[in-house]
Amino acid sequence: MYKSLMKPFLFRKGAEDAHHFTFSMTKLTFNLPLFKGIIKRMFYFEDPSLEKEVFGLKFKNPVGLAAGFDKDAKLIDEMSMLGFGFIEIGTLTPKAQDGNPQPRLFRLPEDESLVNRMGFNNGGVEGAISRLKNRKSKVLIGGNIGKNKVTPNDKAEDDYLICLKALHPYVDYFVVNVSSPNTPNLRDLQEKEPLKKLLMSIKAENDKMDHPKPILLKIAPDLTNGQLDDIITIVQESKIDGVIATNTTIDRSQLKTSQEKVEAIGAGGVSGKILGKRSTEVIKYLAEKSNHSFPIIGVGGIFSPEDAIEKLEAGASLVQVYSGMIYEGPALMKRIKKGLKKYYSR
Repeated sequence: MYKSLMKPFLFRKGAEDAHHFTFSMTKLTFNLPLFKGIIKRMFYFEDPSLEKEVFGLKFKNPVGLAAGFDKDAKLIDEMSMLGFGFIEIGTLTPKAQDGNPQPRLFRLPEDESLVNRMGFNNGGVEGAISRLKNRKSKVLIGGNIGKNKVTPNDKAEDDYLICLKALHPYVDYFVVNVSSPNTPNLRDLQEKEPLKKLLMSIKAENDKMDHPKPILLKIAPDLTNGQLDDIITIVQESKIDGVIATNTTIDRSQLKTSQEKVEAIGAGGVSGKILGKRSTEVIKYLAEKSNHSFPIIGVGGIFSPEDAIEKLEAGASLVQVYSGMIYEGPALMKRIKKGLKKYYSR
């Protein structure tokens, strides 16, 4: 039904307009008593074989919603009804910011991909906290944190620590995002020494708190093998809990979409099916080179159960979807989980 009815309707709208429309309709319809039963019948699928324990947390299934979809924790309860094992909010910054000028989100249908240059648009960490306090579902929540655009890199640590302290009681794990291509100079923080300093500071602050939470690092797919070697060393030396591989790519060399259209869109990170191969390569490299010494959450180009299994076989412990849901619809999670049940029972 999604591909034949909803998708053609939504794809006639601009990508960001469609996103906001979907948010509004989800908020309205998912909370109607009759619709709740329909949603459960359509999308509910859980099985004991899907349960996983990773970095000390028990996941009812290994399929999560990636950061960027519900930046401000506005649809936690509604998205949990679709069967996600965990939901990652953000990227959140200390202060609210508008992000980059619109248009800033684009579809590449030929590649089943998206281009975004959102720029960490969000309502600020305190706004998200106000909603997290009132959520009803018990789905595990990840807090993806970043720095404000106006904060220089030499002060970035302050922004990450503000978010860590504020969100700590309300999320189950944290993700340090230094890999978005849409905040000026942010990716410079992926360099070895700045990154090690940042992560060790965050880890030290986290360890001071009651019930420390797992800390993960989200990395770009555009890192060289040498840089990935540095990531492994930094993760091991800082003793953070894992890695999310990967964020969006700035590489457009594999796109089928015409160069004219791509150039007209302008700057931004590419996600979706085009990212699948590279994200799997990064997962495999990190897992093998580190001797599987830390968990990896695989994200990028997951459009089917086979895509999810590929990530798991490469070395991921969990997976996340976003663009796949835009192109395949909300039934994707159930399809993936059914495929994983068969895979685990082989």
